[in-house]
Amino acid sequence: AGIGKCVALDLARRNARTILACRSRERGQAAVEEIRAATGNPAVLLRLLDTSSLASVRAFARAVLREEKRLDVLVNNAGVTGLPFAVTPEGLEQTFATNYLGPFLLTNLLLG
Repeated sequence: AGIGKCVALDLARRNARTILACRSRERGQAAVEEIRAATGNPAVLLRLLDTSSLASVRAFARAVLREEKRLDVLVNNAGVTGLPFAVTPEGLEQTFATNYLGPFLLTNLLLG
């Protein structure tokens, strides 16, 4: 939803292979179908990613590096706000992990 969906829609309109990295399979798949229908671009894909989980970030990066020939653009758009204080299973404060640590790790892993 929001900025991420708009960016994905614009990239798909430009005929880019576009990967939506989403926490929710249901919401992500709905966005993929909507973007494919609006653009006629079948190369819009869903991959699950939770940037609050460094394990999820590592798994996502491994899959992208294995499955994709190249990566031209990375848009880090995950973010949460207004959550009550929570700690992830990895012992990190959830907002900090989601908004900063996860995207930082993802970028660095994809740089190779």
